[in-house]
Amino acid sequence: MTEVFEQLAAAGEVDATELIGRLNFGQSDGEQGRPRVIAAMIGSADGRAAVEGRAGGLGSPADRAVLRELRCSADAILVGPATLIDERYSSLLDSDHRERRIAAGLPAEPIAVTVSRRFNPKLAELELFAQQGQRIVLYTESDQPIEARGAELAVARSAVGELTLAGCLEDLRANYGVRSLLSEGGPTLLRALAADRLVDDFIFTVAPLLVAGSAPTLLTGEPFEPPLGLELGNVWRSDSFLFLHYTRRR
Repeated sequence: MTEVFEQLAAAGEVDATELIGRLNFGQSDGEQGRPRVIAAMIGSADGRAAVEGRAGGLGSPADRAVLRELRCSADAILVGPATLIDERYSSLLDSDHRERRIAAGLPAEPIAVTVSRRFNPKLAELELFAQQGQRIVLYTESDQPIEARGAELAVARSAVGELTLAGCLEDLRANYGVRSLLSEGGPTLLRALAADRLVDDFIFTVAPLLVAGSAPTLLTGEPFEPPLGLELGNVWRSDSFLFLHYTRRR
């Protein structure tokens, strides 16, 4: 089934492929020698980023279609280690999206990237690390041995206290040719990226749910002083889900 999106304040409907295609995420670099960074997160109407510990409880077919199209267009996907483990990442794309990437002259899968300073050994137990042909780049300050179980794993080590997100992004651009990078969170990673002014585009999905409780919000951490400004670029809806595209205010 093709999910249909209606652009608010403008006539016409599009599917997820056309919606993401219009944004040209894969067509430009970021700033100062780093990839263009697109952050995609889903939250409830009251701002919570998980239901029973997982973001998947907030999603819909339309939301999943947008995420798959973003993954299909990106050179790499950045996910925090806790999110990788909690969401039990296995594969990134289905066969149709892999075929489209190959037809466009891209590798079948985007590079999976994570930053785990002390390295959580549960990462290596994920099915993602067992996927043949899946490229993974892991940035860490740990000196313990790290092995994949079938994936093509590259481990980039830094001295304790020297690992930075900006440095990771610059390395991805310089050594892996990454021009566009999709960040899928979680909330701690998104706050760190936003604090360092490393996110160019935000795609926020608002799910028609009220969660309350102590679930994390879209960003977790100390407050920004002053708050960071965003500029609204596009708004779409699919059924009762809203999709908001913001860019960082320069």
